[in-house]
Amino acid sequence: MGQRILVVEDEAEIASYLRRGLVYEGYTVEVAFSGAAAMAAARERPPDLVILDLGLPDIDGIEVARRLRSGPPLPILMLTARDAVADRVAGLEGGADDYLTKPFAFEELLARVHVQLRRRRA
Repeated sequence: MGQRILVVEDEAEIASYLRRGLVYEGYTVEVAFSGAAAMAAARERPPDLVILDLGLPDIDGIEVARRLRSGPPLPILMLTARDAVADRVAGLEGGADDYLTKPFAFEELLARVHVQLRRRRA
């Protein structure tokens, strides 16, 4: 079984795309469609990495990142359509280790996932 990745994404098509691609690469993937579901999943089945959207239906992604940061160390990669400099800064200062905007190339996302997991192992 591969490393666990929690994908927090409210758009079903994007979540499915991420899940398929990451499973193909050997990761175990769980998808949460809301901030509350993400918090519960992280608590019950701690992931090795979280891919987190900012625009969630219930809890803002930055708040989810802050709450996740209150637990054990966990790499967080924000993946969002918000591409303004202020949004990127807020995401990184709010707890993200990396920030990638949509649309994105899966190969780049995968490289960023590898970097975060490598840093975690070190």
